[in-house]
Amino acid sequence: MAKLIAMPVKVLQKDKNELRLRITGESHTALQVLRERLNTHKDVEYANYFPGHPELDDPEFYIRTTGKGSPDKVLQDIIGSVVNDFTLKL
Repeated sequence: MAKLIAMPVKVLQKDKNELRLRITGESHTALQVLRERLNTHKDVEYANYFPGHPELDDPEFYIRTTGKGSPDKVLQDIIGSVVNDFTLKL
């Protein structure tokens, strides 16, 4: 059975349509998947991550919605779908 890995996340900014997070210890792999999925979501206007300096900065992730959904709810939905896609079904 797969083991879930926790990603420490710090909320830097949270508004009605915008969310900015700092994600500790994560590389491009998971962030790229999230960015691609978020940018195809109907309620997302823009999503991107900014890696910063590889030895000094943890990446920051930014989401702006169209106003039809809160960015934290959309992010939770996307994460749930990613987990579901990568869960081995026996």
